[in-house]
Amino acid sequence: MEQFAELPARFPKVVWERGFSFSRHTTIGCGGTASFAASPGDTESAAELLVYLRKRGIPHCFLGAGANVLPADAPFEGVVVRFGRLNTLYADGETLFAGAGVTGGALLRFACAHGLGGFEAFTGIPMTVGGGITMNAGVAETHFSDVTATVIGIERGKITTLSHRDCAFSEKFSIFQSGIAVTGAYLKGKASSLCEISRRLETFRAKRAHLPKGRSMGCVFVNPEGDSAGRLIERCGLKGARVGGAVVSKEHGNFILNEGGTSADVSTLIALIKREVERKTGILLREEVRRLP
Repeated sequence: MEQFAELPARFPKVVWERGFSFSRHTTIGCGGTASFAASPGDTESAAELLVYLRKRGIPHCFLGAGANVLPADAPFEGVVVRFGRLNTLYADGETLFAGAGVTGGALLRFACAHGLGGFEAFTGIPMTVGGGITMNAGVAETHFSDVTATVIGIERGKITTLSHRDCAFSEKFSIFQSGIAVTGAYLKGKASSLCEISRRLETFRAKRAHLPKGRSMGCVFVNPEGDSAGRLIERCGLKGARVGGAVVSKEHGNFILNEGGTSADVSTLIALIKREVERKTGILLREEVRRLP
């Protein structure tokens, strides 16, 4: 712990939390603890912190809303960097700027108040803007790649601006998964009436109503080209499959529910699903979830 002792004094503008619990801050509800969590209040402080962690060789990882991630059970002797305090929101015509820590709900409320549509598909998805861009979150109709114009990020300690092309978006992927931190983004909306926005919100809420309730990471696997991961898992008879406290939802094959299990239970079940689906169909499923740290 000696390497962490000086961090709070060296970075007084950063909010620090000792003994950060992954299980309390992730939607899957399992995982160990980290030595510290750090929440910078601005992009410059974030860049300075990341430079310091990198130079000192202090392990670190990023965590947004804690969805679509599977933390390890073992203690993490490092720093979890969180951008929840980077929550600036402003509109300029049909463009919104959103800090990385802006939640999906806050983004939707702000867009609606300014008569801007195009973000309704994100309703009900637990996320922050930073995490959503990193994972290229979304549904079939709309992903973050469809609404992102420019991203402000930190690469090797330097604040940088990335164009849409620079982001290298693809299905549930972006360049930010390589370790570039997202601190904010300019998002493209479209002028819409409150009635139209409300109608689209209800449409997407209805589509999500059937999703399994309980602690999960959301969809575990990316849908293969022209097929559905959930359908393949069901076809292989894996609905209800269980390892310890982790179980494949009987409602949706692409959801794993945590019913008091460990990250090891979830990880073992993921491996079992991949193995069985490949054995029976020849298709190797690609994980959508990100492993932490």
